[in-house]
Amino acid sequence: MTAQGAIVAGTTGEVVMSARDVAKHYGAVQALKGVNFDIHRGQVTTLFGENGAGKSTLMKILSGIVTPTHGKIILDGQPVVFANATDALARGISIIHQELALAPNLNVRDNIFMGRELRGPMGVDFAEEERVTRALMAELEEGIDPLTPVGELRLGQQQIVEIARALQARSRILIMDEPTSALSAPEVDVLSEVIRDLTAKGVSIVYISHHLEEALTVTHHAVVLRDGTMTAWAPRSEIDLEWIVRNMVGENFDLGSPPESRMGAAALEVVDLCVPDKSGQGNVVDHLSLSVKAGEIVCIYGLMGAGRTELMECVAGRLRATGGAVKLRGSDGSGLSIAQRIDAGLVLVPEDRQRDGLVQTMTVGQNLSLASIGASTKRLFTSSKDEQKVIDDSIREVTVKTDGGGAMIGSLSGGNQQKVVIGKMLATHPDVILLDEPSRGIDVGAKAEVFKLLVRQAAERGLAVVYTTSEVGECLSVAHRIVVMRRGRIAAELDHTVSKEQIMAASGEAMHH
Repeated sequence: MTAQGAIVAGTTGEVVMSARDVAKHYGAVQALKGVNFDIHRGQVTTLFGENGAGKSTLMKILSGIVTPTHGKIILDGQPVVFANATDALARGISIIHQELALAPNLNVRDNIFMGRELRGPMGVDFAEEERVTRALMAELEEGIDPLTPVGELRLGQQQIVEIARALQARSRILIMDEPTSALSAPEVDVLSEVIRDLTAKGVSIVYISHHLEEALTVTHHAVVLRDGTMTAWAPRSEIDLEWIVRNMVGENFDLGSPPESRMGAAALEVVDLCVPDKSGQGNVVDHLSLSVKAGEIVCIYGLMGAGRTELMECVAGRLRATGGAVKLRGSDGSGLSIAQRIDAGLVLVPEDRQRDGLVQTMTVGQNLSLASIGASTKRLFTSSKDEQKVIDDSIREVTVKTDGGGAMIGSLSGGNQQKVVIGKMLATHPDVILLDEPSRGIDVGAKAEVFKLLVRQAAERGLAVVYTTSEVGECLSVAHRIVVMRRGRIAAELDHTVSKEQIMAASGEAMHH
């Protein structure tokens, strides 16, 4: 393949692509204010920065999705203007998004070759596509069958499919936006291996991650963005965790501590709940019981596949239980539909907010008021003035950085989108809020805000809060109680004085370095 030849030709470490004075404005919001940085051949450059710092915007510019307001992109020493992402892809630049861009109804093979089918004399050469897909999966050490529909894969496996798709396109610059936010520890290790293999072959990687320690293990260069400007740049040898956080946030950061709430009676009781796994042979939630009081914040920690998401979705009415009961303030809610559960005061903020939580083509305001309008007949708005008030209150309450309620939701950063989803749920005045991986794909500042918001709701309104996380540091923040799940059961219930090691040991995960 000629593209592969082109990769090997250069020397490791030389600059393949640069941004020069790149700025981007969306209406009144300046997402980037003139950024300069280089991408080196066969090396990993990691972008660190809080939400709204402009990381995603920069990635979109480098990958041809967005055109800069001013400034230029230099590729192989020449200024380039990408017409669109396909144009950038043709020049060897691929982006892997934090919100996956796969077609869930198509199988793995068809996703990998979407828009670039292999043609033989008889039309599409499916057999060859399948062979290449198997080879890519073997290279990525993932035993995924090429004919599995992507929608049936966990997020972690879908990510691997996205990477395989980029590899198949012979990309020489791979932009990874939050690649590990949904992955379990073993999958993260696989990804790190894959990154090492790719860079050894001369592929350049631009990496964005909120898992700072993890990014430090793979990166060669670090770039920190804050409020659309570059605050710091350094090679790996000169930096550590504290350097990154200091440059990102400007001060030492703390995700908060459990509020002094007056605990009330049990707001949510889960009794002996069972949810079958996909095969129907076993249970992904296995005879699990849990009780959460009004005003209490409970964190559910577990590795991927422990059953956290399934537990949340079953309690919210999205998945059917085969046994057990869900009680809301003492009365059995097992037979209620999703909308009836919302009416009864139980809401869920889902894991994959792109698919579930937000309507991308609507504005921030429309999204904020959706849940309150749609699901709850008791609390219908009579005028758009009422609706506007809820929107303005919600935007203020959840500190969304936006052009105002009229901004399109797709133009917000992941953290702001997340705050809109939470605001939307809080507008229904629930008694119990479930949040599945609320901090996935958002940075440390936005996390702290999300947690602060939950703490306020728990302490002031007596809201029962249950959130899941796959980051141990997030267990030891605002939760009164940490429930560790393992293979569908509760492996341990701990209070907030425990150590990270104790939590990880209970989940069956060794500390991985």
